[in-house]
Amino acid sequence: MNFALLSRLLGAVCLLIGGSMVFSLPWAFPGLADRKFAPAADAVEWRALVGFLASMLICGVLGAVLRRLGRGSRGHTLYRKEAMAIVGLSWVMATILGAMPIYFSDTYIAPERPITFVEAMFEAQSGFSTTGATTLTDLENPDLVSHCVLFWRSWTHFLGGLGIVVLFVAILGQGSAGKAMMRAEMPGPSKEGSMPRMQHTALVFAAIYIGLNAILAVIYLAEGMTVFDSLCHAFGTMATGGFSTYNASLGRFDSALIEYTTILFMILAGTNFTLLYFCSIGRPRRLWRDMEFQTFVGIIAVVTAGVIFFGISNQDEKFETGGSALRYGMFQVVSVITTTGYGTADFDSWNNFGRGALLLLMFVGGCAGSTGGGMKVIRHILFVKILRLEIERAHRPRVVRLLRVGGQAVDDPDLAPGIMLYFCLFLALFVSSWMLLVTLEPDRTWGVVRTSDGAAAVANDTDNPALVQPPVIETPQQRLQSTLDEKLLDSASAVAATLNNIGPGLGVVGATKNYAGFSQPAKMLFVWLMMLGRVELFSVLVLLSPNFWRRH
Repeated sequence: MNFALLSRLLGAVCLLIGGSMVFSLPWAFPGLADRKFAPAADAVEWRALVGFLASMLICGVLGAVLRRLGRGSRGHTLYRKEAMAIVGLSWVMATILGAMPIYFSDTYIAPERPITFVEAMFEAQSGFSTTGATTLTDLENPDLVSHCVLFWRSWTHFLGGLGIVVLFVAILGQGSAGKAMMRAEMPGPSKEGSMPRMQHTALVFAAIYIGLNAILAVIYLAEGMTVFDSLCHAFGTMATGGFSTYNASLGRFDSALIEYTTILFMILAGTNFTLLYFCSIGRPRRLWRDMEFQTFVGIIAVVTAGVIFFGISNQDEKFETGGSALRYGMFQVVSVITTTGYGTADFDSWNNFGRGALLLLMFVGGCAGSTGGGMKVIRHILFVKILRLEIERAHRPRVVRLLRVGGQAVDDPDLAPGIMLYFCLFLALFVSSWMLLVTLEPDRTWGVVRTSDGAAAVANDTDNPALVQPPVIETPQQRLQSTLDEKLLDSASAVAATLNNIGPGLGVVGATKNYAGFSQPAKMLFVWLMMLGRVELFSVLVLLSPNFWRRH
């Protein structure tokens, strides 16, 4: 391991993160805090300003020290091992550095409940990984959350949407080293090899990404949002993140025009950026002929139709008419499959088909090479094709068929074993994290308290019972068992929502809830899962291997 090279490049990433905090500073001043409930430049905003300046100073000093330690590494070759280390450590560094302005700005989870550093790391990682999960219970209370912090949360979406390292490569180059780092960060089999002039891939992707963000922000502004809200929601949409400036998310605007605009741009964000590049140079056929994009759109259409049919049949909320059913049903389907996580309705109150379909969509995700998280559509396509070949091989062992995608044979002998290994590893991570959460998370998160003799009872509940001291009351045993059964499903959806970078899940982490009620260890687990879901799994898991850090 070339630690000098590692130090120099990590120092540059540190300076990039610290420097980007400057964009949050203007929102501490009264003239730019343009939301209706925004106060004048009060003590909360000024404390936030000081917190950001202190964070920038720390990032600058740390970055300078790291760059100095690695000053002798110029001209050194960056191999795959160093590239993976830089990607993994960059995301760890981003989590810690990104948490500092949130923590130093005197942010409050709830009245009289200041944020802890673990919860600040949760917010930062949720932003950088474009998960959109939050522990903040009231975004609209300026005494609890400053405008600087609200903008910083959305800005971390912007930085993490395309990838911290991809933006780093686009800005500073790095040649073949940049290519190695991009491959280690961008999840999913990539089509980047089909792009001309491979050394410009990061710059092209960044240009498309920034351009779509700018276009969407202008459209939102024209549709009635303020400058502050249009920027924050544009970042959340194109990064498929989902952080909003309102408790009701995009549902706060109650605008069909805004929602259909968001649907369109969420689909664009969930599409492979290589295909968007070909569209931009006048070759849209590459998009329409792409099997992954066809499957992606097909899944949206089929699941939306099912959600609408069962929603109308069960007379669910928001499904009174065909128009409203299409509007709300399609929005939630697209929001979940692209892993954006914006909400316009409480889908946790829908029928079992709708809830189950959205839970399964969490494991699909967007296309490879997009800003969407999840397992990626192309991996599911390859998994089905590989499974079909293995089934045929079981009863016709002498038949040899090539794995084909889009009519072209796949000549990579490591692809099929790699896909199967990825699914097995992903399943193992999901199951082990689920069992860990179910075992270690206190029952009081679900409003269940235990008396001195070990008996359990359901408490008078709040949205986040762990935030208060719930009283023990007499309840039927059936209600207690039902509540504990919900713990299994809620924990599974929380793990799925964080590992797949969705944000909202079911039950206590539903569309109208948040993660504030979970214990500190659980929140650290979620931080780890969000990071694993955003970056290629092995780029993070290798950091735990002692052999990985040996010099030879």
